[in-house]
Amino acid sequence: MPWACTSIRFANPAGIPEGETDSRVLAGWPMAHNLWKLLAIVFLMVAAPAWADGISLREAVCTAPTASDATPQTVRRADYACDDAAPRAAKGWLWLKLDAARLASLPPGWRLLVDQTRFARIALLVDTDAGARRTMLSTGDLAGYGAPGGVLRFEMPMAGREVRGLYLGFDGIDDLSLMRKLRAMTPAEQMADATAWLVLMGMFAGILLSALIYNVVIHAGQRSAFQRWYLLWVMVAFAYGMTWTNMAALLDPALVGPVAVRIDYVLVGLMVAAGGRFFLTVIEAGMIPRALVAAIRWLTMLGAAAGVAAAADGVLPVMPFDRALTVMVAASFVALGAGWVTAMMRGSRVVWPYLIGWAPVIGVFVARLLRNLGVMGQSDAIDRATFAALAFEALVFSLIIASRFRRLRRELHHATRQREIELAETEALRRAAETDFLTGLGNRASYQRKAQELVEGGDAFSLFLIDIDHLKLVNDRLGHAGGDALIIALGDALRSLRAGDGLHVARIGGDEFAVLMPGDGMAEARLLDRIDAMQGEPWRFAGGRRMLSASIGVASFPDDAADIDSLYQNADMALYGAKEMGRGRHRRYDPLLRILRDLQTDFSRDAENALDRGEFVLHFQPIVTLPDGDHRGYEALLRWNHPEHGLMLPDRFANLLVADRLGLRIQDHVLDTALGWVQRRPDVAMVCVNATAAQLGDPGAARHILDRLADHGIAPGRLCVEVTEAAMLDQAADTILATLTTLHQAGVVIAIDDFGTGLASIVHLRRMPVDRIKIDRSFIAGLDEEGGNATAIVRAIIALGHGLGKAVIAEGVETITQARLLADMGCLLGQGFLYGMATMDGKPVRHPPAPLHPV
Repeated sequence: MPWACTSIRFANPAGIPEGETDSRVLAGWPMAHNLWKLLAIVFLMVAAPAWADGISLREAVCTAPTASDATPQTVRRADYACDDAAPRAAKGWLWLKLDAARLASLPPGWRLLVDQTRFARIALLVDTDAGARRTMLSTGDLAGYGAPGGVLRFEMPMAGREVRGLYLGFDGIDDLSLMRKLRAMTPAEQMADATAWLVLMGMFAGILLSALIYNVVIHAGQRSAFQRWYLLWVMVAFAYGMTWTNMAALLDPALVGPVAVRIDYVLVGLMVAAGGRFFLTVIEAGMIPRALVAAIRWLTMLGAAAGVAAAADGVLPVMPFDRALTVMVAASFVALGAGWVTAMMRGSRVVWPYLIGWAPVIGVFVARLLRNLGVMGQSDAIDRATFAALAFEALVFSLIIASRFRRLRRELHHATRQREIELAETEALRRAAETDFLTGLGNRASYQRKAQELVEGGDAFSLFLIDIDHLKLVNDRLGHAGGDALIIALGDALRSLRAGDGLHVARIGGDEFAVLMPGDGMAEARLLDRIDAMQGEPWRFAGGRRMLSASIGVASFPDDAADIDSLYQNADMALYGAKEMGRGRHRRYDPLLRILRDLQTDFSRDAENALDRGEFVLHFQPIVTLPDGDHRGYEALLRWNHPEHGLMLPDRFANLLVADRLGLRIQDHVLDTALGWVQRRPDVAMVCVNATAAQLGDPGAARHILDRLADHGIAPGRLCVEVTEAAMLDQAADTILATLTTLHQAGVVIAIDDFGTGLASIVHLRRMPVDRIKIDRSFIAGLDEEGGNATAIVRAIIALGHGLGKAVIAEGVETITQARLLADMGCLLGQGFLYGMATMDGKPVRHPPAPLHPV
């Protein structure tokens, strides 16, 4: 729409003769029909400040307050003052007497341009040879009077030489010091000035709207905090530019004069606040001290509040809050400057383009401040430079945003790739960790996962626990190879049951298998018939033919238990009930079994006094170099020398070790006993002690262990703490990790026990301060197999450990062949029954192999 104003008849104040009123003081502002060429327009925009400033009337202004009903005669005869003591504000009318002699060169139709400030009414009194003409406008009458450059424009039909007196009055003006422009221009000069403003603000609007659309559309759905602050800053800066220069009046002609001034105050405060908060969100974390961050936040909030307060001229005093806004803006720039310097010193990459964007704005702000203080003269070049600087800042901020998004995308891509790699590693490890390398069936981890899925599904299923009968006897007579052959034979028989029935078969212990079978009681009965038919099936080893025999315990979900652990316990009770019945048969869980199990609590109570009686003893298994067998340390293995039941392995009393109170007492006993043994044996380089999650999960565990080392006078490097991967899945995993880290930093050696049987070994190696990796004995046992993949797995673990700089120890070495194979693979350390076992006094002991998870 063209920038134009129609002729308006002004209200005639009382006491003014009708003949003295001019209905055409304000005329329309015509748009040029021929803008020449684009080059001419740009030239006008740049050159206009040099020759289109017109005649400045601000410097020679004389002022006088008058009554609100003053007549033209009163205005002319008022006591005007022209020095520094001249009044700048008044509660009623303040009249300005302008120097009419300066207007002599102006042609008819010249324009009087008045800087926008806040007032209730404005009046213009012109004395000519033809008579006096007086015009009065209220704030609501200013629609259409605005002109580009933030001024009110009045058109004078007479020539400048005809003006004998020129008076400009304001009712309730803020303060005359806030009005800095008061000029007279020829039509050509005003056209050039307006054209320059139109071109500049057109470019300003185009740049800011482009930046706004780019960030709203291109990055839709990626609203990071820095982008939200930038969008706010762009919108506020755009609104400020359009309002201050009266470009907003193209859409609403009423957005001029006092209305525009009040809006500008609010927008200035918001613009500085949004720019400061954008800086805090876009700068890299840790580049600015917290105290300075807090200061910038408070200053930006106070600046925004000061802008609102400065706009409330009807409620609050004008000048104090105008100065307060200036101070808050200056203080915000100072705080931001301190932030820029700090960020530069700390190596920030973002601060440089941010500083480049702000530098022109700061320069313009300083120039405007000097102009407002009277140090610099009035010039539109400063105002035009303001919006050029804001447009430049918007461009630079857009580049910062784009750069930041590219960086975020790179980081996201890298994180995604890293996550994919970790998921692939975890999935590969999960598959390997869920496979029993002796039978090819699932292992305990696969059983637990499948059982959890079935419980979460809510459908009925049964758990069969199957234990090989007389495996110890087979191991004693045929060796462990014969025992492994028996385990493989049962695994093959159970594998044949899986077809078509949705069964999940897993080997969950040395000679224990689990079968998960979805279905009701009838399906359970059918499977029991099939398993019973396996009893007595032949299996062969070393040319001999023997018969399968297994004991089976059964419990069902949800009838017998509502969770996995309880279901396992009930099936386990049924299994031992079957063994007590004579083996080679099955037994279903009955609540009576729970009652009988509860009677065994007497056994637990007996353990309360076992420590005092000295029944818990340690046997020491040597850790040797492969294949020569030179001792490099010992692992302390706990045994209960019960007066009635004899020497018991931890699998008989493992439940005691996880008890909160008794378990910790036993673990303390193990630690003190092992350290006492090392203290008496200076030839022992290191002793390894297995630790439970309950022991390491105490926040004071590390300090306690280090204190015990100090009490015994043993260097931390002579103690190795072994922990299983399962401990890292405990609820206190974070505390356990902190304990291990403290011990490791003190010099205690940390080892992962039974490596490869957990679900996330590689992940744990990355998190834990590990010095040693102990290959689980189930993998070592598989080295003697032909055609198996245990060798490849062991070789991979050894390579992984060496690649991470960890010592690798093979557990369960029982044959010279295994020792030689391990040595050929690069495994330098091993332990097992091949190298014997000794008591604390050095006497050799022989008893059944330790369980898969020794304590």
